[in-house]
Amino acid sequence: MTDQPKLIALDLGERRIGLAVNVSAGMVLPAGYIVRGALAQDVQEVISAASERKADGIVVGVPYNPHGRTDAAAKQARGFIRALRKGIDDSSSLGIHEMNESFTSFEAEALLRDAGAEPSRDRASVDEAAAVLILQRYLTSQS
Repeated sequence: MTDQPKLIALDLGERRIGLAVNVSAGMVLPAGYIVRGALAQDVQEVISAASERKADGIVVGVPYNPHGRTDAAAKQARGFIRALRKGIDDSSSLGIHEMNESFTSFEAEALLRDAGAEPSRDRASVDEAAAVLILQRYLTSQS
């Protein structure tokens, strides 16, 4: 079995960006969140988070609607991806990947409720759990 690249996943929310990382073959863990600010600041914080974790790539969740089309939220995510690509140093080998993140927040809320947490009281945990689901989907799609 070949080593998986180390990745960091993003769940782009309006207030926070949830983070997750893969730590070993198939294991994905929540990795905190970034409080949203200006786009340029958010991009730099994501790049710093990827660098700190020695990530080979960034997986960005893009919310497609149920019919597979892009709506305003998906267009915003694509805009973030464009800004991220511009913000990455040309000498960097950091890859950017997209993953459909439809319904991950709902799934994350359900998982947290099942674990006895109250997602309505801790939205940051929902963002992190959604990022975990995005990265798990991505890794599954690559195997």
